[in-house]
Amino acid sequence: MIVQENASDHTSGVDASLVSTYNDRIRPLLDAIDKLRNLNVMQEGIQLPTIVVVGDQSSGKSSVLESLAGISLPRGDGICTRVPLVIRLQNHAQSDSLLQLEYLTKVVSTDESNVAIAINLATDEIAGNGKGISHTPLTLVVKKNGVPDLTMIDLPGITRVPVHGQPEDIYEQISDIIMEFIKPEESIILNVLSATVDFPTCESIRMSQLVDKTGERTLAVVTKSDKAPDGLHEKVMADDVKIGLGYVCVRNRIGDESYEEARMKETKLFQAHPLLKKIDKSMVGVPVLAKRLVQIQANIISKCLPDIVKKINMKLNANVSELNNLPQKLSSVAEAITTFMRIVGLSRESLKKLLVRGEFDEYPDDKSMHCTARVAELLDKFSEEIKISSDNNSFLMTEIEVLEETKAIALPNFLPRSAFQALLHLKIKAMAEIPANFIAKVWDYVETVVIAVVVHHCEKYPQFQSHMTVAARNLISSVKEKSTERVLEIVEMEKLAGYTCDPQYLAEWKKHLVYSGNLNQNSSVINFGFFGNINVSHLMNYPIGIKSEAFDLKCRITAYWEVVIKRMVDCIALQLLLSIQRFANGEMEAEIVNEVMDMKEGGIERLLIEMPSVALKRERLNKSIILLKESRAVVAKIMDKIAVSDD
Repeated sequence: MIVQENASDHTSGVDASLVSTYNDRIRPLLDAIDKLRNLNVMQEGIQLPTIVVVGDQSSGKSSVLESLAGISLPRGDGICTRVPLVIRLQNHAQSDSLLQLEYLTKVVSTDESNVAIAINLATDEIAGNGKGISHTPLTLVVKKNGVPDLTMIDLPGITRVPVHGQPEDIYEQISDIIMEFIKPEESIILNVLSATVDFPTCESIRMSQLVDKTGERTLAVVTKSDKAPDGLHEKVMADDVKIGLGYVCVRNRIGDESYEEARMKETKLFQAHPLLKKIDKSMVGVPVLAKRLVQIQANIISKCLPDIVKKINMKLNANVSELNNLPQKLSSVAEAITTFMRIVGLSRESLKKLLVRGEFDEYPDDKSMHCTARVAELLDKFSEEIKISSDNNSFLMTEIEVLEETKAIALPNFLPRSAFQALLHLKIKAMAEIPANFIAKVWDYVETVVIAVVVHHCEKYPQFQSHMTVAARNLISSVKEKSTERVLEIVEMEKLAGYTCDPQYLAEWKKHLVYSGNLNQNSSVINFGFFGNINVSHLMNYPIGIKSEAFDLKCRITAYWEVVIKRMVDCIALQLLLSIQRFANGEMEAEIVNEVMDMKEGGIERLLIEMPSVALKRERLNKSIILLKESRAVVAKIMDKIAVSDD
């Protein structure tokens, strides 16, 4: 209910000339900032110019704000302000004052007689009954004739010792709220100090100095000047605590004094008191304080507006870009199928480029995706690994042992076929795991490439990604298993019999065998050509016949092993190329399509369901974009008005 009160009892002490001089200029700016604050633009990380009122408990904060607003605020022992109280003063042409509270999406009308009660009730609703505090703001809108156009945020008074049921960490809680509001460079700190205390000992001074070391955005209002006039002039002139925006000394309203009476007594006090009259008239009185605040507020808003526009645009562009990069939402089964087939087609083409054609234009700088080159390197390592696999016995000892075990009643100048076969089996056994390991390495590498390609093309459609990667892994596992089986077959084939039509075998055998005559040398180190200089002292006790047969057998198996290695590497390489080509050209596409199309529990329609995290992020970004666009429009409108008025 709005109650009309006696104008003589509740007239603000602010001069009418003050209102007419500054309010017409500041009101549009302040309206714009208030609209931005109501839009919660600060939640987007965009700070707004704000006058923040801080002070130690019982410093007289409430009295100062009452004098500026011309209304009574909650009073009592302990903390009166338990939530950030945003006080929006608006000069009102009509004689009737209009007051309302805005909090928790509510708007509650009140009047001057009941405003203190209404604030207490709203505070209890926000912060709970008792003495706890909250970061959630409560806004008090005061539309009243003669008040200065100001928006201020009153914060809880600072207390170190919890009393009257206050939380044990009340100081830390209050400090957190105060620092949250005074830390931004856009905040003007109105530091309320009592004349009855030493300024350097005030906790509010210590806090403001933490964030405003030079004091360039701190204004001090000194209350209770009539209670401690001694030395007050010297204190404000010495400025031991670095108040860059200066001091304003005021007299608190006492008892049932009307605001008009209080201002008259204040004027008389600073004119007549022998000590207080020494203070310059530009530093005393509530009207001076109102004027200073209006001027400071106008300056900081004008200074910050261009930067606010810049920050709004940057945040808006960032949010739009983030929204555009979110996974695309699919609206129908037809759209889902079309999108899915397009992704499959793009993935197939990328894999054909990478795995078959050796084209790397999609990944020019990522060498791990240059597949044909990397697979060729793996093949080279495989070939070298097979070549160096051999037994660790001394020269000719393996051959002698095999001959001893394969001898039979037969002509002495024939090498047993079983001896050659036994040596061949020994060499194949030594390298049997190498081909299978090579195949595993290749397909593991191919899997990383395939998954990277699928993830890239599904970047905006994560609902496809999991199904496509599962299908790709399943297919690669199957192909790897088949490739391994074929490679093991190649190895098994080499065990069956020693055979080749390659004339190189005989040529190499004869070339090596030329050095068999050197076995007759009476020396511990003998040159055997391809085999190098060999210490043969361990062969001294063996007859020349057995040594000659052993050397002949070694020459045969060495020449043949070169053929086996070439044949095995060639066959495995060609088999691998065929498997990779089949995989890239169609097998993977078919597997992925089957995986997605055959999904149970709703089939492809499940792909239309957006992931909850993405849906929440999309909703948040859309709301943020709407808010920022509205904020930009608000600021643009006021800046246009400023430009017109300047012209």
